Order: sequence, then C-alpha cells, then structure tokens
Amino acid sequence: MDGIHLSIHAQPSDTTCGPTCLQAVYDYYDDHVDLDTVIAETPALDEGGTLAPMLGRHAIERGYEALVYTFNLAVFDPTWFGSHGDSRVDLAEKLRLQNTIKKDARLQFACDAYRNFVLAGGKVRMADLNRELLRRYLGRGIPILTGLSSTFLYRSAREYGADCESDDVRGHPVGHFVVLCGYDRIRKLVQVADPYLPNPVAPEENYYVIAVDRVLSAILLGTLTYDANLLILSPGRKTRQRRADHVD
Repeated sequence: MDGIHLSIHAQPSDTTCGPTCLQAVYDYYDDHVDLDTVIAETPALDEGGTLAPMLGRHAIERGYEALVYTFNLAVFDPTWFGSHGDSRVDLAEKLRLQNTIKKDARLQFACDAYRNFVLAGGKVRMADLNRELLRRYLGRGIPILTGLSSTFLYRSAREYGADCESDDVRGHPVGHFVVLCGYDRIRKLVQVADPYLPNPVAPEENYYVIAVDRVLSAILLGTLTYDANLLILSPGRKTRQRRADHVD
C-alpha cells in the first residue's frame, strides 16, 4: 500500500497515546521535538489522557494550522455548522453558554478545551464521516490524527478501574489516538500508525492495515469517550521558518 512514511514511537504509558501521535506528526513535518517534551507540555485529564483540542492547541503554539472535524453531538450542535461543514456561529460563545447550563464535569472540561482551541485560532468543522473525507487528506500526503474507540477498533473487552483491567461486565469503553497514514481505495483498507504496543491487531508492530469501515465505526463510537474526531495539522509560517533554521 502506498502511504505516508511516518515514524511513531510506542507510547510510554497507557495514557500518553495522544502526545505520542502528535510527536509522530511533528516528526513527519521535519519538526523534531522530543517525545518527553511533547508529553510534558500537553495538558492532560485528571484521570490521564488528553483530548484532540488540547493536542491541536499545542500544535498551534508551535506555529501549525489546526483543524478538527468533530462528530461529537454531546459537545457540538449540528445547527452550529453550515452545509459545507464550517461553523456559522460564534463557537467559543456557544460553548461558554453551554457550560453555564450543563453541569456534567467531563462535558464542561471538553467544552472548555474546545473553546480554548477556537480562541487560539483552531478551526472546527462538522461533516459526514466517510471514505471520501479520509481520502481528501491521505491522498495529498497529509496524516490524520484521530481520536476513536479502541474498544471497537480492537474488538477487545471493555476496561475497568485505574489499572485498565479487562472486564466484559464491569468495564467501560476506552478511547485512544492513532494516526491514519495510508489508504487503499481498491481494497478499502486504511493504514494505521498505532502507538499502543503490543496491540490486539498487530502485537509486534506499530503499523497495520485494517478495513476502513472498522476505522470509521471506531471513530464515531469515540463519542462515548469524548473523542470522535479528526485532527488535521498543517505547518504554518512559524513552523516552516523553524524547519528552515534547523536545516541551515
């Protein structure tokens, strides 16, 4: 399969998949930053892990342009977006108002994270999640950092407790970040760079090929863990200048 030549580390802990994926995308754009630095600089939830807007804000601060495609109706209302997916309202204000009414702590945290992302210059769109959307970026050599349900992607047992114990009765769905880095239009397969190692799909590899429909389903089911998104990063002027200075 023709794909994006992207190198990814194994995540150092169960909750550092997001920063590990982000560092891999930086490295793909010749923006070389140590993984420990990215982990230390990326905000995290109290229980560990992070959210796509937090990763996107880190990228913005490094000079990237950041775009999130969201499929999470708990955070975003479809009427906030136009027919082409772009926001048609002041998203930061809508998220602020939502937080004054809805008192769920996890939802409020997610709303704050997205609001800060938007105020920092990040873009949010809502569009149909389909193969065409993935091909739009992968076909141009642009990796897609995505938050999804690892429970569905791996078809593994749900997890319970602080030690992430597999438990098919007491367990809960688990979110995860991976990088999509290739697409086979004929066989309907997508190439995944996965920081979790060993993983149930490829126990000895950080890279595997899997049916695109499985991936699309896993992304949508990421709504259960406040994931369900695509994060698209593009080097901005500041990033390109830093890369040029590094080459010189």
